Amino acid sequence: MKKISIIFSFRNEEKNIPELVSRVSKVFDKLKHWEYELIFVNDDSIDQSEKLLLDLQKNYPIKIINMSRNFGVQPCILAGFDNCSGDCIIYMDSDLQDPPELIPNLINKYENGYHIVHTKRIKRLGENKIKLFTTYCAYKIINLFSDIPLPVNAGDFKLISKKAMSFIKDQKEFNPYIRGLSVWVGFNQTIVEYVRQSRHSGKSKFSIFSSQHAAEFIRAITSYSLVPLYLGIILGLITFMLSILLIFYALYAKFNGLAVAGTTSIIITISFFSGIILMTLGIIGIYLARIYEQTRGRAKYIIKEIKDYKSTD
Repeated sequence: MKKISIIFSFRNEEKNIPELVSRVSKVFDKLKHWEYELIFVNDDSIDQSEKLLLDLQKNYPIKIINMSRNFGVQPCILAGFDNCSGDCIIYMDSDLQDPPELIPNLINKYENGYHIVHTKRIKRLGENKIKLFTTYCAYKIINLFSDIPLPVNAGDFKLISKKAMSFIKDQKEFNPYIRGLSVWVGFNQTIVEYVRQSRHSGKSKFSIFSSQHAAEFIRAITSYSLVPLYLGIILGLITFMLSILLIFYALYAKFNGLAVAGTTSIIITISFFSGIILMTLGIIGIYLARIYEQTRGRAKYIIKEIKDYKSTD
């Protein structure tokens, strides 16, 4: 019998956890040839989520990983990767927007030889049009710069085989973009489409313009592309040519006795070139920050304790 690990990163999801565990359990009641474990990575919740999980642990194969502080989604997912024992894993959100009932479809693809199964959201219920539009634009921009083709509207709901997982874990990036790594690692990959549901209960922890979303966007671009660094060269060449034209214009105006524009043209020119310089320095700064993060050698996360269902038998 094969085993699958289902990994959930969560923070303050007491209203969703009982329904989530119940629905996942019902799915595996029909998958008799699969053993499963539920790994809940607790990102320093302050509600009753852990207490609920401890109660559910008496009846379900639940492993609770408590982080030492709030680390964020990506480190929690990595903690789940490092502490799972399945032949393959599925990681997904705990707010029930991604339906557990889709799990058999992912497993079916795995059984047919696919090492990584992405899920693509063809429709997203309960989300405003501004968020949908900005998300679509973000994916397009990421793919424009990226060295690898990232699936559009494929979020944190994937199946990854143990073999592919071993190579993902071997990468030594301090702050990895896991959605990108799952594509970069290669192997046979496919996509399962679905309709994403509205959040089951509570409110999203991340607003449309949250720092987490901005950090994820920057991480996605800088992890798989050096193109932004080349933008500085391109913009430099463009501004150099513009400056040549301005010099010719100034010389023409001088030798023909034309009135030279006053401070307005000077201010516009200085502002334009200053903006280009600052933007280029900002791009370089982002890459330097990632180098600094990588070289200072800190742990990706710290686990306070692990409460395994096996120890409660």
